[in-house]
Amino acid sequence: MIKYKRVLLKLSGESLMGDEHYGINHHTLTGYINQVKEIVEMGVEVGIVIGGGNIFRGMTGIHKGFDRVNGDYMGMLATVINGLAIQSAFESIGMHAKLLTAIPMPPVGEPYSKHKALESFSKKMPVIFSAGTGNPFFTTDTAASLRAVEIEADVLLKGTRVDGIYTADPEKEKTATKFDTITFDDAYKRGLKIMDLTAFTMCKENNLPVIVFDMNTKGNLKKLISGKKIGTLVKN
Repeated sequence: MIKYKRVLLKLSGESLMGDEHYGINHHTLTGYINQVKEIVEMGVEVGIVIGGGNIFRGMTGIHKGFDRVNGDYMGMLATVINGLAIQSAFESIGMHAKLLTAIPMPPVGEPYSKHKALESFSKKMPVIFSAGTGNPFFTTDTAASLRAVEIEADVLLKGTRVDGIYTADPEKEKTATKFDTITFDDAYKRGLKIMDLTAFTMCKENNLPVIVFDMNTKGNLKKLISGKKIGTLVKN
C-alpha cells in the first residue's frame, strides 16, 4: 500500500558528508539513492531538493567578507554540484533522473518548470530541483516548500539525522521528548526550529503536511511511504 503518491524529499547538504568534514561521502549518497529508488519502483513520484552546506553556505560567507547576494549565489551553485552528484548516483544504479536548475545553465541541467517535472514523473524518473529558488535571501527549505506546493506533492519529507521533532535538541538534552504529531501553530508557539519561517508559513498556508524523520536509518523512507508512523508529522 502506498500512502503518498507524490512526495518532495528535502535533504541537507551536510547530510551528504556522512562521517566526513566536507564534500560528499559516497557510501552515504549511495544509501540515500537506493532508498529513493526503492520507493520509485513502488510507483511513488519523487522530487528532491538538496542543500549545499557540505560545500558552501551563503550565510557563512558573509562572516568571511562576502556580499550576501554573492554568497547566496555561491550556495546555490553548491546545490547544483550536489544535484549533479545525485543524478550521477542514480545513473550508476541504472535509474535515470532529471536535474532541473532554478538558474538557467543548459550544459548542466534543464531550467526548472512544473511541466518538465511532471513529465519526468510520468516516465518514472525522480526529479532533482537545484539552485534553490534562483533568488538570494531564500533558503533551500523555502525552495523545498515552494517546489512541493508547485508540483502538488502530498507531503514534504524532511530527512535529518534525528528521528523526529523533540521538545529540545535530543543530542544535548537527554530529557527531551519526541512529538509524534504537532500542528504548525503549536510548533511555532514552542519556537521549534523545524524549517525557516518562510518555508514553514508556505507549508501551513497551503495545507502541506511535513514529516521530519531519520533518513540515515535504512528502510525508513519505504516505511513512511507505506503509511507506518515514522518521525514527526507536522500539519494544520
